[in-house]
Amino acid sequence: MSVNVKSASAFFGGLVISSALALGTAFANGGNASTGTNSAATPKCKTGQVWDANAKTLFGKGKCIEAADIKKPEPEKQSMIYDYGKSLARSGEYALAISTLHMAPDPNDPRVLNYLGYSHRKLGKMDEALGYYQAAIAQDPDFSLVREYLGEAYIQLGLLEQARAQLTQIERICGGRSCDEYGELARLIVDSQVPQ
Repeated sequence: MSVNVKSASAFFGGLVISSALALGTAFANGGNASTGTNSAATPKCKTGQVWDANAKTLFGKGKCIEAADIKKPEPEKQSMIYDYGKSLARSGEYALAISTLHMAPDPNDPRVLNYLGYSHRKLGKMDEALGYYQAAIAQDPDFSLVREYLGEAYIQLGLLEQARAQLTQIERICGGRSCDEYGELARLIVDSQVPQ
């Protein structure tokens, strides 16, 4: 039996390239290299970098870029840094979220201040968290999410009256009790009073 070396080489070469591209796509999309699965985890970038989901790469879209190199108008740059910082915070990467959010061009953005508070609270740094939440409220008193997170901080500190005051503010902001922030904070207040 004779084997055509050129055909075999082309076949295996193509197989290697297509496998590499599949793994590269999994990596670029935050997937797991060993399983090739695509996870919803936030990609981790080095300090000073942010995730740019729209950046084109050899393997698809998305890569870490230097925050200083973002060549977008300030509002877009602000949103890009905020979105990445929020995503890191929500996935439990609190220290990285804090360093990312500090790169935002507008440090007084109440959304940025809110997630700085959230990340510090999750790290157990309650004084810093309360300071960021208060700064966010000073910028936007009707920001219901920061009111919810501030209420959660008060629950952690055992200050249920202050938590209830934030619940009242959320009800005012939402025009009732139907918004998610109200429901979540109300549930946590009730849960905090149930004996463990």
